[in-house]
Amino acid sequence: MHVPGRRRRDLLVLSSLGAVLFATSTGTAAAKLPQADPLQQQVDAVHDTGALGVSAEVTSPDTRDIARAGTAERGTRRQMPLNGRFRIGSATKTFTATVVLQLAGEGRMSLEDTVEQWLPGVVQGNGNDGSQITVRQLLQHTSGIRDIGPEIPALKSPDGYRAERFRTYTPEELVGLAMQLPPKFFPDDEQWSYSNTNYILAAMITQKVTGRSWAQEVNDRIIRPLGLRGTSTPGTFPFILGPHAQGYAFSTGTGTGTDVTVLNSSMAVGSGSVISTAHDLNRFYAALLGGRLLAPAQLDEMTTTVNAPELHVRYGLGLAEIPLSCGGSYFGHRGELLGYIAWGGATRDGTRTAVVYVSSDGSQGTQQAMITLVDQELCRTRS
Repeated sequence: MHVPGRRRRDLLVLSSLGAVLFATSTGTAAAKLPQADPLQQQVDAVHDTGALGVSAEVTSPDTRDIARAGTAERGTRRQMPLNGRFRIGSATKTFTATVVLQLAGEGRMSLEDTVEQWLPGVVQGNGNDGSQITVRQLLQHTSGIRDIGPEIPALKSPDGYRAERFRTYTPEELVGLAMQLPPKFFPDDEQWSYSNTNYILAAMITQKVTGRSWAQEVNDRIIRPLGLRGTSTPGTFPFILGPHAQGYAFSTGTGTGTDVTVLNSSMAVGSGSVISTAHDLNRFYAALLGGRLLAPAQLDEMTTTVNAPELHVRYGLGLAEIPLSCGGSYFGHRGELLGYIAWGGATRDGTRTAVVYVSSDGSQGTQQAMITLVDQELCRTRS
């Protein structure tokens, strides 16, 4: 039966379908082609600088983006693990500072207490004087105490690593080594110098205040309450449990390097020993900047910054303030401990977070690409 109106509708449908098929086959603007993933592009850019493996995660209240590139193990095609674990290095300092600030908020100690009050006789000799150094100055890196990190053989060379990768250091032993060196400057809020020793001392003070180890306090105050299932304080245990990429260090620039995945990280208690994941770090930063871990007064203390010329940023208490290319700034921390380098942080209100890590030595180009990734992702808004 002939129905003119229906025929016209059919012709319109066929005509529209033909246009779509033609557009798809010719690649015209009428077709909706897949959009490039900005995070994947940034991760690829980090990988292109020579990093062996790269993984990143970006979160906001309603999104979670993950990207990875490279391999998890040299000489294989094994992908970087999803939500893999790695040593977060100095990003540990933010955990330590959070615990100390919680204790201060509870009235159990003060940021103006001296090191000598809590650790009598520990910081002395060769010009070091714990009675002149406050807890605030430890967390802020304005104490002048020398960094013990460069004195640890396992962190200096392949031979040192092989000789000492299972060695256990006590905090007292580490601080004792630092006391053999004169301070870099007299304690001064106007001078700044990064020192892992400051945070080893902060861990020792935490134990003195609470009667419990630094690891127990970090677990009970941060890791368990936030449900950070991929995060741990390994103590002297040298292995990374769960999915992880191998870590490589001491690269000669020819693609070689020593596998340094196994490490007793007791030389970094309080300063760099935490194992975590990009996802857990994002959750931590969101909770911290979102006000779920610290009362407003303590969060203000943490985010009040001074100039840190060594790092070309401003630094608060265990947290750096980094300018954003789109205006304003974000808070975060770089992390590195033998074979893993991380960079991450959150917007001031904690609503958007970004973490990226690599599993090999990072060239200057690699680290700049990581900084760019975090900057671009924290600046990028969702439609």
